[in-house]
Amino acid sequence: MGTKEQILNRLRENGGFVSGEELSGQLRISRTAVWKDIHSLREEGYEIESATNRGYRLKSCPDRYSAVEISAGLETEFLGRHIFCYESIDSTNEEAKRQALAGAPNGSLFIAEQQTGGKGRLGRSWLSPAGCGLWFSVLLRPGILPLQVTITTLLAGLAVCRAVRSLSGCDAKIKWPNDIVIGSKKVCGILTEMTAEVDRIESVVVGIGVNVNNAAFPETIRGKATSIRMENGKSLRRITLLQEILIQFETLLKQYTEPDPTFWEEYRKLCVSLGRKVEFTRRGTRVCGTAVDVSPQGELIVKLPEGNVEAVTAGEVSVQGIYGQE
Repeated sequence: MGTKEQILNRLRENGGFVSGEELSGQLRISRTAVWKDIHSLREEGYEIESATNRGYRLKSCPDRYSAVEISAGLETEFLGRHIFCYESIDSTNEEAKRQALAGAPNGSLFIAEQQTGGKGRLGRSWLSPAGCGLWFSVLLRPGILPLQVTITTLLAGLAVCRAVRSLSGCDAKIKWPNDIVIGSKKVCGILTEMTAEVDRIESVVVGIGVNVNNAAFPETIRGKATSIRMENGKSLRRITLLQEILIQFETLLKQYTEPDPTFWEEYRKLCVSLGRKVEFTRRGTRVCGTAVDVSPQGELIVKLPEGNVEAVTAGEVSVQGIYGQE
């Protein structure tokens, strides 16, 4: 860790003014070197107050991704302990898969200010502009993974939903299996991809895209997309949201290994799909029914008009009243 990062940590931990003399003595560098590091931090967007005979005080941090900022106060055991930050990248999911092959450890975090090739399910593109959204992926290795990859997606969705609700006050809900909505519009999408050998899972990459501070969307998706800022009128620090999602996701992954995880009832209460008319494809035919439950295996249980039920495990499911579906 360089002296600049050490100064930042000391200012953050202290909370008040720290004298230049104290920083100089602790780090064994000159007062001039302290000043230069403070100046460099200010150029990076840190608001650092200085006062004669009192020293320096950290007032605010920039909402820019860096390993130092993400790690500060992140209370996780394995998620986000190895951080890969990018200004711009094709896709954090693609980078996570590349780094998985190179041996990146369990829980590695891949995050970018901007994605040039962000993607959603079924090969759809995902708009990922710089400076306003949260675009990241986490790499999971065997040992912490649920047996069904679908479950991993559902746990990630519940983690995002919890974090958005607690930090923004927005009434976020889950559209099974991989979207978070506010009202009838999408605020987050999740893409889970698995790499496996014939007899074992090598890794799972969970990509999460959250529209945080977006002020508007292109006309093509304006009727279906929203952001936290557009819903509550307030900007939210993206790193704070990221940290809360990681904490909640890790908690849920650990709880899932318990014999009787208690979060399913919470998931059902937050699942906007339940009780609504849905459509899905079964053996090439479009089928209509009413979503009535989510099974412990992560399946959407749909009651058909003739009275029997169908367990939907994957594929495209449209929900009445969501994204303009009638």
